[in-house]
Amino acid sequence: MAYVLQVDFTMNGPFGDVMAAEFSGLAHSINEEEGFMWKIWTESPETNLAGGIYIFKTKETAEKYLDMHTKRLAGFGITDVNAKILAINSKLTEITNSPVK
Repeated sequence: MAYVLQVDFTMNGPFGDVMAAEFSGLAHSINEEEGFMWKIWTESPETNLAGGIYIFKTKETAEKYLDMHTKRLAGFGITDVNAKILAINSKLTEITNSPVK
């Protein structure tokens, strides 16, 4: 069973193309995390929110990543992190065309 890690936090930018350019190295490093499958990057410049939807192979690897990521964000001065880890119902998810099997 795979798990979703949903994270968002307040951030004053960058967003859009600038965010993509500045966070490219971070994006590549996330690919190397244990149990990581994929991520959708999220942003709302209007409300100064950023974050993502991650898929991990196990709950334990999602929890380990969240712990590390929360500490990394704190190093940037971001301490108000909203996060949830949820199991994926694979049978229903497959019906709705998810790439997660």
